[in-house]
Amino acid sequence: MKNLFKIALLAVCTFVISPAFSQTKTKTKKDTSFFKKVGDKTGKVATSVGHKTAEIASKGAAGVADKKYADKVGPGGQTIYIDKNSHYFYVNKKGKHVYVSKAKLKDKPVEKK
Repeated sequence: MKNLFKIALLAVCTFVISPAFSQTKTKTKKDTSFFKKVGDKTGKVATSVGHKTAEIASKGAAGVADKKYADKVGPGGQTIYIDKNSHYFYVNKKGKHVYVSKAKLKDKPVEKK
């Protein structure tokens, strides 16, 4: 009986003390400034690559599916496309279609030879 009591007391102590040790947390300071800089630059480069890829893909799809307007350019000199609904648009740096009214289009500059 004494041995059974000792074993039970030992088991209870073990179960009471073990959660206290599992909750302790050691704080260590790490210098993460290098990793933050690399992560920020990686994110910026990935974003710019994604925008350029979207721009090229969108221009390629517009060149195949839509007609180019040969006589006019956009407000910033962009190539103008005409979609199936006769709407005028150009592709911006992020690959989005920016629709423009016909009044905002400019004449294409004459190239000197």
